[in-house]
Amino acid sequence: MPEPEDPSTSLFKKYLSNNRIFRDREVLRHSYRPQILPHRQPQIDTVASILAPSLRNETPSNILIYGKTGTGKTASVRYVGSELEKASSKMGTVCRIVHLNCEVIDTQYRVLAQIAKCIDGVDETASDKTKSHIPMTGWPTDQVYAELKNQLEAGGGVLVIVLDEIDKLVKKSGDDTLYNLTRINSDLRNSKVSIIGISNDLSFKDFLDPRVLSSLSEEEIVFPPYNALQLVDILTQRAAGAFVEGAVADGVIPLCAALAAQEHGDARRALDLLRISGELADRDESKQLGEEHVKQAQAKIETDSMIECIATLPSQSKLILFSMLTLEQLGQNIFTSGEVSRVYQDLAPALQLDILTHRRITDLISELNMLGVINTRVVSRGRYGRTKEMWFDANTNKIRDVVLTDPRLNGLKDLDINQMEAKWLKTWFR
Repeated sequence: MPEPEDPSTSLFKKYLSNNRIFRDREVLRHSYRPQILPHRQPQIDTVASILAPSLRNETPSNILIYGKTGTGKTASVRYVGSELEKASSKMGTVCRIVHLNCEVIDTQYRVLAQIAKCIDGVDETASDKTKSHIPMTGWPTDQVYAELKNQLEAGGGVLVIVLDEIDKLVKKSGDDTLYNLTRINSDLRNSKVSIIGISNDLSFKDFLDPRVLSSLSEEEIVFPPYNALQLVDILTQRAAGAFVEGAVADGVIPLCAALAAQEHGDARRALDLLRISGELADRDESKQLGEEHVKQAQAKIETDSMIECIATLPSQSKLILFSMLTLEQLGQNIFTSGEVSRVYQDLAPALQLDILTHRRITDLISELNMLGVINTRVVSRGRYGRTKEMWFDANTNKIRDVVLTDPRLNGLKDLDINQMEAKWLKTWFR
């Protein structure tokens, strides 16, 4: 008799047995590094020309790189860094690259300790005496700095430190880290350090001491947004490796490119759109990825990002949002700020929340509109003046679920909305 099928494998069998769409979906991830970066050769050549002196054991200039999210900054710098290390190895010189994400490594101690740790990782020939013994916490910062200098001197050569999202480091910890790193070469004899800062926020320079800014921005490079035609080239290149032949309908890539070009030429957005479109087609067991899947993916991405935004709102904003959801549940697909305020003023005391003024409620409604959670329009009521009307476009069930996860709003689950509805219908609604 054949052995019974394992339930844990049968659950996934239908999703794995006949994959018609993808060859390798990882090719569409942000972390994937292609061998060729379309439409970024001028920027790549500029970075390479600035770093080239390191192959002669000379100190390269520091670089500040700017550009909106998804314009290829990080990918280009990683590519140049990888090529620099290959060239260094062939020429017998010592060039090392350390890449730090300052959204995570956002204090001076963490930056210095992580640089030391990364140097250990790239220098496989280092002896125990030259390896870093810096703990991730616990030492005075001066001691960490001194230990890093000793480690650099022992290793020699040129170290290029890439600080990705450098603005996050500056805004959280000030510019002390950059001050020390930009002056570290004056304390070194046998080694040299160059810094590359990457940011999508031009205003962070306002937080820097003029001396730090002068040292850090010896060279500045701007990465412009991609246009729709350039995004088509990028997506075509990735799609060739990500999908099986014939799996993508003709209009899909231009549509993804056009939608992403509207979002400031963000290649990451375009790749996400193409990948999620493919995943939706795959789950539907479709033979081909079509434009209808792209439209579904766009709606999903917009909804997911909005839901994430709603989860971070303060409790008062969520209660105002719940008041709107309640009005929609009662059949009011379009409602006014006055109606929202009345429902809110009935719900807030039941949850033991302070009741906001109508002016403050109106301000929070405007914030919800700016975030894209609701749509609003101002309409004239003739001699009764003007009023703001609101309505939802998105899936309100998901919004309701997120609002009800707020522990301060737990009481909403126990309220008898039907009982309150009778009062509202009787006294307020037109």
